[in-house]
Amino acid sequence: MSGHSKWHSIKHKKGAADQARAKLFARLTRQIEVAAREGGGDPEANATLRTMIQKARDSSVPVDKIERAIKRGTGELEGKRYEAVSYEGYATNGVAVYVECLTDNRNRTTAEVKNIFNRNGGSIAEPGSVAWQFERKGLILVGVGATTEDDLMTAALDAGAEDIADAGDTWQVTTGPTDLHAVRTALDDAGIAVQSADLTMLPSSTVPLPDEAAAKSVLRVVDALEDHDDVQNVYANFDIPDDVLAAVL
Repeated sequence: MSGHSKWHSIKHKKGAADQARAKLFARLTRQIEVAAREGGGDPEANATLRTMIQKARDSSVPVDKIERAIKRGTGELEGKRYEAVSYEGYATNGVAVYVECLTDNRNRTTAEVKNIFNRNGGSIAEPGSVAWQFERKGLILVGVGATTEDDLMTAALDAGAEDIADAGDTWQVTTGPTDLHAVRTALDDAGIAVQSADLTMLPSSTVPLPDEAAAKSVLRVVDALEDHDDVQNVYANFDIPDDVLAAVL
């Protein structure tokens, strides 16, 4: 399992441990609000909203916060109007970086994201220069102790999963973006505990970072971007060996 794939598991745990709860809740409710505005407030008819609600529940966001976010999105409650905007760039060592934001001030966010790249040795790039290197997928993480490989494969593949990979202390189940909910539901119905289930961007190829210096320089850019309030997701196509990754985290 590549260092890049392992980063998905570690980042999930790191985010749950390190992010202030209020900041995490704000990020998730903002995602719900935008999903409701763009696709309606009914999760049964809005797959993106359904995914965002489940993600919020997995992170223990209170039900009333979820409901208010939906109502702000549908216009039943007043609130700021957020728009989705993405940025593309490069970290050090030629690593491609794709950043997804939700902002109420595009000009401010653009300037601040550009500054983060520049300040940490990276550079922002033209739209389209990086996105083609990533593919939208569903990614489900399951603890290795939650089930057997055979039971996981039976439940996930029968529901439409594309791949199952061993990431050490977790299984990574990859799905098509529209199959994420069906596979997650199948695992729940089979009694298999899910650590997280989310839409992500997986790279078509990766850049090897064989030593600690290279890894730290790239992760410095990624971490700085993730700390920005408007940034929702950061994807990068690095591949850090497990021993190096363990040393820098």
